[in-house]
This record gives sequence, structure tokens and C-alpha cells, in this order.
Amino acid sequence: MSVPFDTVSILDVPFIKTTNADFVQQLQQDIMSHKNRFVITANPEILMYAREHPDYQQVIAQADYVTPDGIGVIQGAQILGTPLPERITGYDTLTALLTWGSQHHQRLFLLGAKPAVLEQVVANIQRDYPGVVIAGSHDGYYDDEAAIVDQIVAAKPDMIFVATGFPKQEFFIAKYRQRFDALWMGVGGSFDVVAGAVKRAPMFWQNHHIEWLYRLIKEPSRFKRMLVLPRYLRLVKKIARQERQ
Repeated sequence: MSVPFDTVSILDVPFIKTTNADFVQQLQQDIMSHKNRFVITANPEILMYAREHPDYQQVIAQADYVTPDGIGVIQGAQILGTPLPERITGYDTLTALLTWGSQHHQRLFLLGAKPAVLEQVVANIQRDYPGVVIAGSHDGYYDDEAAIVDQIVAAKPDMIFVATGFPKQEFFIAKYRQRFDALWMGVGGSFDVVAGAVKRAPMFWQNHHIEWLYRLIKEPSRFKRMLVLPRYLRLVKKIARQERQ
């Protein structure tokens, strides 16, 4: 397909160069036209993982839209001299689509999270977005992928949100998206936030681009994962220097 947005390449991943508002509007058009779309919201951790796992890099290349989810991606684009307008996070995109979906009675399929968390996600969506139809859901613990895909197809959803974490969710979508024309999007830990199990950083932290620090304080176990950020920035700076030579 011809992508309606220009892209900026960071570590061989093409990020769409647009705003949250324009991106959500494009997705709404795609959904209303029953187009098959695959969205990946990528952060530096995903970029570094893709660099070390060519099979995952290939999956990313199949996505219709890759968005800059993470201030590190915005910083990387800046360092390379190809700035991106703003972060487009999975959670913000999800909630924007739920708001719109409620107004247009869109059908959802939700896949992922622990059973109790998913139950709360369903309850909270029904409460906060009453016009949305939850056509089907399944927690992230399953052995039979084929049975899950059959459930998705039978549910005839307009939007399929997969919250099984990367790289699992992207491999799943890439493998099965052609079974049904809809929006397929990996949303990582967003179900935990929708359920209220994990608190999103307050606006002060978001506006000052230190959401990562808030999450680190709340979840010290993330420290090892955070170490990927300085490695990523060093690599991007090295590439930028090579390009200038």
C-alpha cells in the first residue's frame, strides 16, 4: 500500500512523520473502509531487539504504520537531523480509538493480559466507552493460536488490540492478519493501564518527557530494560557521525 505519511528511518525502521491527531484520523478512515492495517508502536527497546533479531525486523517491515512510542525515538530522529513532530504512544492511540469507536459503535476484539486484568479491561471499557461493542476477548494465556484466530474471525471486529507484549504480539499479527480485514494493533502493557492495575505517569512527567523515570521509580524491576536506552542513543549518535563524514 502507499503510506499516506512521509517516514523517517531510525535503525532501518520507518517511522511515520505525523501528529497524533492526523494519525488517528487516518486510522478512522482505514477502519471505516474495512482496510487491513497493522500498527506497531515502537520504542528504543523494540528497535534494539529488531537489530539483533532479523526475523522481528522483517515483521516490522510488514507493518503499515510504525509510530514513535518513546521519547528516545524522538531524540534519535533529532540526532539524525530528521525530526519527528511528536510521540505517538500505543496507549494514547488506543484511548483515542475507543472514544471514536464509542461514537460509531465499533466492534472490538481484545487479546492479552491476565484473566482478572482482562475482565477489568472489559468492564472499564463498557463503562467509559458505552457505544463500543466488545465482540470478543481472550486473555494472553493460550496454547492454541488457531482457535484464537477462529474466534477473532467469527467476532467480525473492526479493531483488534493485542496486548501480549513484544515481540509476541507482532509475530502473531503478522502471521494471522490476512485472515480478517480490520485494524490489528499491538498495545503492549496498555491493558494494565486501562484496567487500573498500572498507573500512567501524571501529565507533568509526560510533558517533561520523563515518563520513563516515573515508571522506573514505580517499577524498579524495569532497571535492566532501561539500560537499553543509553546503548541505543550511543548507536544513533555513531550512525549520525558516520553519515556526516
